Amino acid sequence: MSSPAAEIVKAVGGPGNIASLTHCATRLRFQLVDGSVVNTPTVEQIPGVMGAVPQSGDRYQVVIGGAVTTVFNEIMDLPEMTGGSSAGSGAKTDAAIKAAARSGGPRGKFSWLDSFFEFLSDSFRPIIGALLGASLFITFMSLMATTGVIGNWADPRVPLSPSWQFINLTWKTVFYFLPLMVAYNASKKVGADPWVGFAIMAIVMLPGFSALKSVAESATIAGSTVSVVHVFGAPLTIFDYGSQVFPPLLMAAVLGPLWKGLKRIVPENLQLIFVPFLAMLIMLPLTAFIIGPIGVYAGAYLAKGLSAVNNLSPFIFAIVIPLVYPFMVPLGLHWPINAIMLLNIQTLGYDFIQGPMGAWNFACFGATAGVLVLAVRDKDPTMRQTATGALVAGLVGGISEPSLYGIHLRYKRVYPSMLVGCLLGGVIIGIGGGLHTSAFVFTSLLTIPAFNKIPLYCIAIGAAFFASMAMVIIRDYRTAEQKAEALATKNAAAAADSAPASTAPVSAPATAAVGSTATPVSTDVTGPGSAPAASGEAAASSGAASEAGSRTFAITSPLVGRALPITEIPDPVFSTGVVGQGIAIEPEGDTVYAPADGTVVTAPDSGHAFGLKLDNGVELLIHVGVDTVELGGKGFDVKVSAGDTVTAGQPLVVFDKKVIADAGYSNITPVLVTNGFAFAKVTGIPADHVDTSTEVISVTTS
Repeated sequence: MSSPAAEIVKAVGGPGNIASLTHCATRLRFQLVDGSVVNTPTVEQIPGVMGAVPQSGDRYQVVIGGAVTTVFNEIMDLPEMTGGSSAGSGAKTDAAIKAAARSGGPRGKFSWLDSFFEFLSDSFRPIIGALLGASLFITFMSLMATTGVIGNWADPRVPLSPSWQFINLTWKTVFYFLPLMVAYNASKKVGADPWVGFAIMAIVMLPGFSALKSVAESATIAGSTVSVVHVFGAPLTIFDYGSQVFPPLLMAAVLGPLWKGLKRIVPENLQLIFVPFLAMLIMLPLTAFIIGPIGVYAGAYLAKGLSAVNNLSPFIFAIVIPLVYPFMVPLGLHWPINAIMLLNIQTLGYDFIQGPMGAWNFACFGATAGVLVLAVRDKDPTMRQTATGALVAGLVGGISEPSLYGIHLRYKRVYPSMLVGCLLGGVIIGIGGGLHTSAFVFTSLLTIPAFNKIPLYCIAIGAAFFASMAMVIIRDYRTAEQKAEALATKNAAAAADSAPASTAPVSAPATAAVGSTATPVSTDVTGPGSAPAASGEAAASSGAASEAGSRTFAITSPLVGRALPITEIPDPVFSTGVVGQGIAIEPEGDTVYAPADGTVVTAPDSGHAFGLKLDNGVELLIHVGVDTVELGGKGFDVKVSAGDTVTAGQPLVVFDKKVIADAGYSNITPVLVTNGFAFAKVTGIPADHVDTSTEVISVTTS
């Protein structure tokens, strides 16, 4: 039987299809000659593979976890990899791969496209929390209007009492200032000072800017009547930029290259003052006179195009939207549509896209519910945990990414089942004449009152949800081979549970040091790559666990900062739990410490990630920032090496947050248990502030 390393090479098309191969702390990073020949489900079935992520430009990532260095070395040592293939002749750096991709004609174009959608995603993702909170305020106002407590809160002509006017401001504060939030995030993404981007966009949000309308003249531009005032002889178009998202995106797209150009021109000792000044000197008038109006009109034309389709046939529109969304979201194409929804509300007073979109969302959640039912039936704790988290995020928050990246894109049988629900929900909405909502909301159970035809909407999303759920339960989400493997695992677990505990002497539980506290844990914990215990030892461990029962212990934070759920990590491989469960730390300090006594398994020269095997059996990944492997060690001062024994509180690396941020990468640091399968439960503990004595991960033994 071939090794997992050989199977991976074969699955990606063989040595001849591998242009180059590198790795980070958890993933093999392939640059392939032809990425279309790879069958991702086949890759994910290989022992030791935790997931696979196809990317544009024939790039392909295989998620291995803490054993990635070992697997990488095994691949590079294969005879077929040392026989003259490009990968075997020496692995290129990621930077070299990207440079080759950019200069490779069509490949470079695809990489640009990939970067473009990443730019859109990172411009919106950090404000999802604020948008979610605002959408619940909107739902409350809609509920009050539906029950007759107040009038149509979305119509500015309808008078509201001062009390209800104030409540109405609770959601307007988010959406009115949305251009400033997007400007901040987008500017940060392109490597510019985000506060400078914020300030540039703010000029068109000032009351004084709007007041210029009182002395403006009416003019017709592109078929629309607008207000124009002449400033130093140049025409300045006065718009209401509240809730606009296209202008700040365009502004940041121009600011990024300008900022980098200025940093090359201005001497380093003068950059702190003159780079922001010159950037604002150029960008303030450019945004007000040119970029802002272009952004407004670009959004308006896109909105008009979708409106024309909807006006032509609401029935067809209601069917098309839920059927295309499952393919748009993974590519990031839904972000421009979200912007159009906001524009519709601003210009039309309502939006017609969110109703059909709700059919897709609930079909997505229904498919996840079907997977959860099968996971419970098959006693699959890993999938049960993944599906439960994704389902809660969907039904309560209206967020589909945990379901997509954690389950649906990994199992090819899910999408056909989900599309049945999308189609059924869309047909019902189309027959009902479509749906409108007066505000932007995330389509979840909590935002149902925001729609104008609540009974129609409930029937449509209910049908979409339960149809997808039933289809997944009937068809399963796994192939026959995957089901057979799951059944074998289930039978093995049942046999282990029924084995008599008296087959070996009972040994006392071990004591593991976690932080500064010694906590009892069972001795049967082993990680990937560990040598299997002899049968007598395994039986002894089983007896000890049976006598001692379940144990829970905690892992303290390796950094000072804020502890966030892993869903906040801006990388789907980490945020969906593919690598493991745990916590994300938004650092306030600049040093990573060992959270407990253990051994350093992985410590690359780049300093961006560390794999630790703690003395209590936990295998921990600490990944400083996201995609920071691209920095090649810049900004990292590594204090340990692979094979070192470390004690709790020992520094692992000192890093420069500014270097990471200036390069456009997130400082959020995933701290994940990579051998979670060895435990009954791994739970992250979010907190507003943590230090190296704060418990951030709870681990429960079987």
